[in-house]
Amino acid sequence: MDSIQQFLSAETFAVAGASARTHKYGYKVFKALLDAGRETYPLNPITEEIEGHRAYPKIADLPIVPEALSIITPPEVTQQVITDAIEAGVKHIWMQPGAEHKQASQLAREVGVNVIDDGSCILVLLARQS
Repeated sequence: MDSIQQFLSAETFAVAGASARTHKYGYKVFKALLDAGRETYPLNPITEEIEGHRAYPKIADLPIVPEALSIITPPEVTQQVITDAIEAGVKHIWMQPGAEHKQASQLAREVGVNVIDDGSCILVLLARQS
């Protein structure tokens, strides 16, 4: 099973950079995972609710540790999100195009996290599955 299949086979997901603004990619990724029937939690430090789901400031605030994390944040934010994800025990991390952070990716790989940071977009893959 390749890294994308491993990510998509997770049972629980979180989206860092989830947004309540429907034109933003953070909204589209969160909504696509929900629409695909995935248990998904939004991470956003300044939004309280997205699509009727409580938003959480950071991974440590979630009621569970998600198996998989999709990241749609600027690279300088991505670094901290990945550090938090590693500490929490997240197994799969997918940095959406533009969110990549080379050093954080390397650190995650070194501790055994499945990392996708090759420019692949989860929206494209979820659209193919529906």
